[in-house]
Amino acid sequence: MATYDFIFNVLGLREWCDKDATVGPMTMAELLNRKPAGDDPKADIGPMWELPFPSLDALNKACPAIARTRDLTKGVEASFLDIKDTLKVVLDPLTQPLSWFIRGALYAFQTTPWFIMIPLLLALTYFASRSLRLVGFVAASILFMAFIDHYDFAMQTLAIIFVCALLCVLLGVPIGIAMSRSDTMQRLTIPVLDMLQTLPPFVYLIPLIFLFSVTEPKLYGIAIILYAIVPVIRLTDLGIRLVDKEVIEAADAFGMTERQKLYGVQIPLALPNIMAGVNQTIMMSLAMVVIASLVSAPGLGVLVLRGIRNLELGVGLIAGLGIVLLAVILDRVTKAALARVNAASAVQRNS
Repeated sequence: MATYDFIFNVLGLREWCDKDATVGPMTMAELLNRKPAGDDPKADIGPMWELPFPSLDALNKACPAIARTRDLTKGVEASFLDIKDTLKVVLDPLTQPLSWFIRGALYAFQTTPWFIMIPLLLALTYFASRSLRLVGFVAASILFMAFIDHYDFAMQTLAIIFVCALLCVLLGVPIGIAMSRSDTMQRLTIPVLDMLQTLPPFVYLIPLIFLFSVTEPKLYGIAIILYAIVPVIRLTDLGIRLVDKEVIEAADAFGMTERQKLYGVQIPLALPNIMAGVNQTIMMSLAMVVIASLVSAPGLGVLVLRGIRNLELGVGLIAGLGIVLLAVILDRVTKAALARVNAASAVQRNS
């Protein structure tokens, strides 16, 4: 196979390459491709069409003084481990209330008797949707999960979603409002939101595992919040920016202050978009709760993980069905609440 030896030879860097060679363990591929002693070095020249892309590993084969890709990744890991203790000292006290909230919600949802919890959930469903048909569906779904002994797992999942989605709204709506009022903040925040939205969910867990104990609920709580907070921020910003300028001008004509315009005009008119963001945040929280079972998050995700690890097809499929039912319940309830908000907003605009 062709290499880049000729470049370093022409530039007169061969002595530097051999002198400052990167020392480190060989990969399995390097060990298998190692040349036997006495081989002709010119045998590696090869035809030009076999010349590989000049990546770090390809250049390292020609000049061992150049770092390899694995050296780069080890450098990133070493840099993170160097600041890990400092980050832990700063983040531990700031994030400890999250562990308390999640533990408290788990305790409340699990210790409340089923004959109290189920009516409370049905009452909340009716309050949000005003739909007896939806209440009947929610009742049938919860009773089915209770009948197959998945009630406790479902309540654990709901408790985590309740805390994380609530914190996403409490943190995300003010950030979205601040973005809508400042173009500079919007330009600075959008790249961060893009990164959070495109980063694979498993990647959120990697640095958190090094920072927090696996027994701490804040480990998976932070991952869920970072993953699910993006929609509510984006749609809050969008909703407030889409408020008609004529309405804002009318508010200015009436002498409203900025605070009065925000709470009396902009937020009520942007509420449909904000509620749509809340809906998406809840759905993304549920998706991340299942993935977070890899790092001790309780709930239905634990059963899915058990089905994968032990090859128990029935356990995994039934737990997956429970997750689907929860997703449908949360989606239908939030969409019904959104429809009511849209109807109220339409009446308000017409009046």
